[in-house]
Amino acid sequence: MSVTPHSFFENVVAQVSAPGGPAVVPAPDTCTHLTGADHVASLTVALGSLNAQLDALDRWGRLLADVLCGDIRGRLLAAGNGGSAAQAQHLTAELVGRYRADRPPFSAICLTAETSSLTAIANDYPADELFARQVEAHGRAGDVLILLSTSGRSPNAVTAARRARDGGITVLAMTGPAPNPLAAAADEAVCIDSPWTATVQECHLVALHLVCAAFDAAVLSEPARVPATSRVQVVE
Repeated sequence: MSVTPHSFFENVVAQVSAPGGPAVVPAPDTCTHLTGADHVASLTVALGSLNAQLDALDRWGRLLADVLCGDIRGRLLAAGNGGSAAQAQHLTAELVGRYRADRPPFSAICLTAETSSLTAIANDYPADELFARQVEAHGRAGDVLILLSTSGRSPNAVTAARRARDGGITVLAMTGPAPNPLAAAADEAVCIDSPWTATVQECHLVALHLVCAAFDAAVLSEPARVPATSRVQVVE
């Protein structure tokens, strides 16, 4: 039986698991449009799944501090496709630059940002190798790779996760709804329970900021692992 398309808000209001129970998020193929109120409602529902995973994000921040401040002075690698590529670059910028507190820079490489390498690999190798070959080149045992995929099914991200784990690199994934191949291939995953790509990406951005906050807290807690720096005046 065909379903008459509705806006997101109309579906949410109409679909509840029980009287007074939580709203059921409709699938995108039953929704023709999102109003501003719909979009915010979608995000509010999805943030509930993120709220249940705050401990994992805090743990990720502490892990990054251990790796980047440790004796081996490890590094973070990050990658994703499309909007997730931009968010991967956002993450590495927060570590090479700063998030909130002024502190020394840390090694963080976005695998989507070097266009010559990307186009060379895409031209000469199968598409699945786009990130995996860079992981093999830049990653060392003990490093961390963060992969972002709203579907969790991007073949190049899954291949990169497997290549990284083969090389002793810890793989952390941010994805859409679980289960999915990337979450299965990673050491640990934070999965956003929403069918909407934009909503998943928005939650991923919040999650990345929470990782950065936990990283700064671990790095600058007493006794601080690194000195705070005031050499550069930050202009807001």
